[in-house]
Amino acid sequence: MTDAIVADIQRASTHDGPGIRTTVFFKGCTLSCKWCHNPECIDPNPQILFYPEKCIGCKMCDKGCFSGARVVCGKSMTASQIAAEVAQDMAYYGTEGGVTFSGGEPLMQKEALSDAIDECKKLGIKCAVETSLIYYDEQIFKKLDLVMADLKIWNSETHKKYTGVGNEIIIEHFKKLDTLGVPIIARTPVIPEIEQGIDKISEFMKTLKNVICYELLPYHPLGNSKRQALGIFEPDGFSVPSTEYMEELKQYAHCNK
Repeated sequence: MTDAIVADIQRASTHDGPGIRTTVFFKGCTLSCKWCHNPECIDPNPQILFYPEKCIGCKMCDKGCFSGARVVCGKSMTASQIAAEVAQDMAYYGTEGGVTFSGGEPLMQKEALSDAIDECKKLGIKCAVETSLIYYDEQIFKKLDLVMADLKIWNSETHKKYTGVGNEIIIEHFKKLDTLGVPIIARTPVIPEIEQGIDKISEFMKTLKNVICYELLPYHPLGNSKRQALGIFEPDGFSVPSTEYMEELKQYAHCNK
């Protein structure tokens, strides 16, 4: 089995799929979205985040940070260790919840991801993945109860400008994934400053028979504080969409549950 590099494990999540979930954040991502709210998950290697406002000047950094000012992000975990952590929350999952493997891009560590899914499945835990669909692995997708995938921008050149990659391969992977019969929740993060072609993305999602929902997620600036902690002091420059703007776009979201 291949160990995973895990950035964090978040419990009692209600935003990463149906029901109450445990979210395992894998480190490493091929994309470099300028609005990313998990910038600590882009680099596949362990990193240190420093929050100076928490530092008490104890000069004991070599023994571990006791105030939470210096946080090591990224630790090696076996599939069995991940499953054991996830299993602690099984009493809260009910019929809807389970584990969501997120990131970063979890399929960047596909061997470790596959092993972790297998270990969780042995325990009867429902498994979902949050992915950019820059990668496609049929064997992994077939194991899942749900795939949550983003199509962020319709125009490929604009997509490349803001994420570092074009979207042709992502669109093709959506089509291939749709043939597997696995439920898909498609999503677009809403960035007011970018012409995203949400109307066109919405129409494309309607052509896929296994997309059970197309969701619009408003941008939030939580990534900026993490960027500062990583030593990147320039904010991303985007703004939270207004309630009125989200209401205008509401017509493009749809659910077929």
